[in-house]
Amino acid sequence: MAQKAPGKHYRDGISLIELAKMFPDEEAATRWFEEGRWPDERPCPRCGSVATNRVKSGKPMPYHCKDCRKYFSVRTGTVMERSHIPLQKWAYAIYLCVTSLKGVSSMKLHRDLNIRQASAWFMAQRLREAFASPGGFFSGPVEVDESWFGGKRRNMHSKKRAQLSGRGTAGKTAVAGIKDRPTNQVSARVVENTKADTLLDFISEKVDMGAKFYTDDAGAYKHLEDQEAVKHSVGEYVRGMAHTNGIESFWSMLKRAYTGTFHKISPKHLQRYVDEFASRHNIRNQHTIDQMRWIADGMIGKRLMYQDLTADNGLPSGARE
Repeated sequence: MAQKAPGKHYRDGISLIELAKMFPDEEAATRWFEEGRWPDERPCPRCGSVATNRVKSGKPMPYHCKDCRKYFSVRTGTVMERSHIPLQKWAYAIYLCVTSLKGVSSMKLHRDLNIRQASAWFMAQRLREAFASPGGFFSGPVEVDESWFGGKRRNMHSKKRAQLSGRGTAGKTAVAGIKDRPTNQVSARVVENTKADTLLDFISEKVDMGAKFYTDDAGAYKHLEDQEAVKHSVGEYVRGMAHTNGIESFWSMLKRAYTGTFHKISPKHLQRYVDEFASRHNIRNQHTIDQMRWIADGMIGKRLMYQDLTADNGLPSGARE
């Protein structure tokens, strides 16, 4: 594990050598997933009964429920259900996701795990589904801001560029974000537009409306009761405690990942990437093994079908981010 300097607290990391010792084979990986999901009893994922038993020749379903008479495994009822990728590779993929600050591309998973690129893309999207968390309710003070994501107009094909009307944000997707200063937690969501009603609906779901708000000078925020704004329009970015540097730092990391790791993210999938980076930000002070366990826990109770990912978006082989 990572060394700690005297008098300072550092989170414990995991080296690749340590990871290989933790998950040397499929049996060790299976044991890790099962111990995390079933620390005491082993309830049936389908009916909840604890009247379950191990069957002698139970691959790939090693357990049987006496009540609903269904067979199951640790994958059942998770984003890994019906996946043929070994659990050892799932454990390695989780490690890569939590330790890569700018995210991990499907091409890297494809190469590092020795799986098909389309399988790696599907795997990465299911891991992002596990990252999704409702988060907490903020009491403030909070920073609120919005940002836009999409390709640069000068890089677009001339036909697509000709379809865009307006300037600046035309053809891009808006994301609204909140950073709670006391907890340093972030919540972000893809929004249809940046009109006042849209942003205030998002804010009211996440923040006590009696909180102190720090924003820029966008007109949408003028309806907040206790609000202090910096005037970006005239080059003002900090005035005492009034600034949005915290949430803008989050945007900066997400945009570096957008351009440097993924290169292209379709609006259909953007929320999963936003969830991934918001959750990674929120758990970044935890030990690496705790981060991995957090993701494994987030897999439970979720499903993501390949046809839902690829329907009507031109991704028949899952070959893009």
